[in-house]
Amino acid sequence: MNQSDPKVEAQTARNVTLVGAALDSVLGLIKIVIGLVANSQALIADGIHSLSDLLTDGLVLAANYVARQRPDQNHPYGHDRFETLGTMLLGTLLVAVAGGLIWDSIGRLGQHHQLEAGAIAISVAIFSVLSKEWIYRYTLKVAEKLNSPLLKANAWHSRSDALSSVVVLIALVGNMLGYPWFDQVGTLVIGGMVAHMGASLVWGSLRELVDTALPEADTQAIREQAMQIEGIRGVHRLRTRTMSGRTLLDIHLQVEPHISVSEGHEIGVWVSHQLRSQFDDITDVTFHIDPEDDTETDSPDPTRMRPLRPEVMTLLQARWSSDQIWSGIERTTLHYINERIDVDLFYSRTHLTCEEIEEVQQRLQQAVHDLPWLGQIKVWVGAPNA
Repeated sequence: MNQSDPKVEAQTARNVTLVGAALDSVLGLIKIVIGLVANSQALIADGIHSLSDLLTDGLVLAANYVARQRPDQNHPYGHDRFETLGTMLLGTLLVAVAGGLIWDSIGRLGQHHQLEAGAIAISVAIFSVLSKEWIYRYTLKVAEKLNSPLLKANAWHSRSDALSSVVVLIALVGNMLGYPWFDQVGTLVIGGMVAHMGASLVWGSLRELVDTALPEADTQAIREQAMQIEGIRGVHRLRTRTMSGRTLLDIHLQVEPHISVSEGHEIGVWVSHQLRSQFDDITDVTFHIDPEDDTETDSPDPTRMRPLRPEVMTLLQARWSSDQIWSGIERTTLHYINERIDVDLFYSRTHLTCEEIEEVQQRLQQAVHDLPWLGQIKVWVGAPNA
């Protein structure tokens, strides 16, 4: 699991984004200048696309800076949603740029211009393909190391630039071969590719913002890992959501109903450790220990809720105070199971035989038979360990 310092991560993301921004600046200016000289609308459009990337690079820098801040009182889960928001805005900008390119290209479909300085234009397109492919691989490597969806989106944005430059290259070659309409068609294809990439980013960000769960296969893998911990009898109400590449989950763990609270909690701690160890993206686990499967109990029925200890002990005191066994009870443990309350009584004296213990249990059970929520009464002989 990635345990790097957020400041180091932010600096690493900043560096790779600045490299990409410098490359976009150089490529954008070269493409526009050569496009004007060569009379290539596709190359000019690709240059505008590269310069527009400076806006997205700035957005990535700002969103990454905020998202890498440590949790605070107002944002106890961290600031990762700012990265998600940045990704959505980046996608929106791409769709807007694509719309402009497509609209301009449609208006020029009937205007055929002969390509000038074709060799230079083709050389620029080839350089663009190679350089954008390099920055794609560089950015993606850093994004995977930091598990950053925003950087991954920016990496794939660079890949879309490389592909668009391939389309420009084809358009330029087609124009030189006597098919000038290749230029406008190439611009349309570029616009479609950019629009598709932008829409994909927006859709993915929206799914994260509305807390869409992990795919069923991932959820099943989490459930299977939790079941490997000794003491787990069942897993239910497993809920997942993502925040900028991090997975947060809530999980209900069913354990043996008569174990202690501390043992149940320790089992939950082990489940949390297991999940964090096996899944690098899981950073927050909230577990709930259950003595039984409460999958169907979305909200408790007030008429079926059982009384808590103060009321239970008051009622038991009223029923058993006249019984001599009551004065020797050192501790009472309540088990809320199957909509009833089982009671364990720890008796400090040790002179009772098995037959006498059985008789005491029956006598105490009979004294509270009219309490509908009361389950089984058990008497344990010998003072319990404090």
